[in-house]
Amino acid sequence: MSHAAVGAPGTPRRYLHSLWLLSARDLKVRYSTSFLGYLWSVLDPLVMSAIYWFVFTQVFKRDVGEDPYIIFLITALLPWVWFNSSVLDFTKAFKRDSRLVRSTNIPRTIWVNRIVLSKGMEFLFSLPVLALFVIGNALIETDPDKVVHIGWGILWFPVAMLLQVILLVGLGMLVAPLCALYTDLERTTGLILRALFYATPIIYSVSNLPGPFETIGSFNPLAGIFTLYRMAFFPDLWNLSTVLISVVMTLVIFVLGSWVFRVLERPVLKEL
Repeated sequence: MSHAAVGAPGTPRRYLHSLWLLSARDLKVRYSTSFLGYLWSVLDPLVMSAIYWFVFTQVFKRDVGEDPYIIFLITALLPWVWFNSSVLDFTKAFKRDSRLVRSTNIPRTIWVNRIVLSKGMEFLFSLPVLALFVIGNALIETDPDKVVHIGWGILWFPVAMLLQVILLVGLGMLVAPLCALYTDLERTTGLILRALFYATPIIYSVSNLPGPFETIGSFNPLAGIFTLYRMAFFPDLWNLSTVLISVVMTLVIFVLGSWVFRVLERPVLKEL
């Protein structure tokens, strides 16, 4: 393929072309070697949603979240899977392709961005499942108060995706080089993600947190992002302060990650 088609070395066009090739390769490997293929993109959030729906609607009396609870869960669990799987892959971003990382002339942020892009595409592939639940709710639900109505809040959905991309890129530039230098951080990251799941408004909303914890919970950047995802179906969850705090925290993490990545890039290359 000619330089004219993909751009000259060092140009943004060449970078984007390489990013697309690497992300497409990740998806091809994931689906071609898996019997269930596409189903893996939706199986994890579906199973998690079913478990939490059963526990909080059939076993315990639920006083958090919104109705229909299954849609409330899925609208946060799908982007959570994108976030969680991306961060876990960040811990191995440089080690997995260490030879290429050392030899390539492409900016090494591509090893972070490829993960964000490929996992983001899997998130998009899983959205039809959410659509099926919304349609099923409209067809089956007999209580008009529990029927989901898609409103103007759907316009916030792409904004939430953009913020999540920025957040993930910032975290990737922070996590990837640190885990390459300090191997113990790989396991530590997994533990942090387990705790973060319950500290993030997935099975509940920020407004369900008592007293000062509502303010503290707003400083989790995912709180505002998940609020934006849910706005399409649950407009009463709108919380301007939570969203603004998430935007600020996302930008802070992105700037911090960019700085850490520049500082640690050379030590990482020596370590590899």
